[in-house]
Amino acid sequence: MGTCAVVGVNWGDEGKGRMVDLITEDYDVVVRYQGGGNAGHTVVNDHGKFALHLLPSGIFRDGVVNVLGNGVALDPENLLKEIGELRSKGVTITPSNLRISERASLLMPWHRKLDELEENRLGDHRFGSTKQGIAPFYSDKYQKKTILAGELLYPEKLKEHLKSLSEWKDLILKGVYGAEPYGTEQVEEWVDLYGGAIRPFLCDTGEYLKNACEKGKNILFEAQLGALRDLDYGIYPFTTSSNTLASYAPIGSGCPSIPVERVIGVVKAYSTCVGEGPFVTEMRGEEAEELREKGAEYGAKTGRPRRVGALDLVATRYGAEVQNASEIALTKLDVLSYMECIPVCTAYLVNGILTERFPFPDSLDAAEPVYEYLEGWMCDISGVRRWEDLPRQARDYVRFLEDAVRCPVTYVSVGPERDSIIFRR
Repeated sequence: MGTCAVVGVNWGDEGKGRMVDLITEDYDVVVRYQGGGNAGHTVVNDHGKFALHLLPSGIFRDGVVNVLGNGVALDPENLLKEIGELRSKGVTITPSNLRISERASLLMPWHRKLDELEENRLGDHRFGSTKQGIAPFYSDKYQKKTILAGELLYPEKLKEHLKSLSEWKDLILKGVYGAEPYGTEQVEEWVDLYGGAIRPFLCDTGEYLKNACEKGKNILFEAQLGALRDLDYGIYPFTTSSNTLASYAPIGSGCPSIPVERVIGVVKAYSTCVGEGPFVTEMRGEEAEELREKGAEYGAKTGRPRRVGALDLVATRYGAEVQNASEIALTKLDVLSYMECIPVCTAYLVNGILTERFPFPDSLDAAEPVYEYLEGWMCDISGVRRWEDLPRQARDYVRFLEDAVRCPVTYVSVGPERDSIIFRR
């Protein structure tokens, strides 16, 4: 089995958590390697329905060790809240099944505050941030101005470091935004309360993962968001502030020497997008409302209505390429069961030029979708569990996507529940 990454191919919200929850029975370790609490992975299982923001989706499986790697924006306050919510539903979470990299940086209260202040300052030019502090956090990380989780084990040095960072941040809050400063004492109290509570979970995740590999353990890497939100390869500047690609998984996990042997790219059967930025196949009006309601397309973190549109094969092919996907998991095929005729974008018309290649981000505003229309199946497929039992039209839809993206579709999801899946090898 070896190593596998489950990654998003599009704008995020593709159903990665649903897929990780499904296949973790074959894995010993599940690792979150980037991002923070700015997105949610929705999981439906025997415990109930959950929107996970920081915890890996393998947390529901007995015997699976879950790791938060050094690439994660570690918000201890929200992590502890999430742990408490799951424990209240009967989910066991202890240092034996949750391990946090001592090299992960702490997302501080001022990161969330600065995120909100900057979005408000931008006004109509905002990026559509979830205001969870992600951009200020990663900015500080690359300025070498964050607190590493491992510093919680060295209280005297931590106190000195906190004082220095707090003074610097208060200058920015007051001088740039005219906002109230936090003050060193308030920040120290916050770190004592929330940092102290996560201390038992800290470890050298690189050493742990290296040992797991040597013992033949199977490791699953879980990404947040999708390829089109990647900082380097996405629709910049309407991206997240981390690398969402499978190739970053070993680095963000804590053990760069681990190879990623299998990459499952998750694709939704239609397109959705939360936040600002170009979205070529976007539907509007009643057409959009109907698809949004059928698919329950509301952000797991914010509750915001997702922008919806037809399946964009130009963007999907590009996303699969940069993810180096070895196979595709197609989710929410059942949602399209109401459509008599299903639009699929096969190319863009950019300033009069037809292209099947995903263009540079600045060209996307000028891009017009070129559609083909596929025959719908007009029946409920949520109970289907075998490929041959799907209506011909549904199978044709999957094959059309597969041929266009040039990557085999090995999973077809027909519902949110763990067993609502068709295995297609």
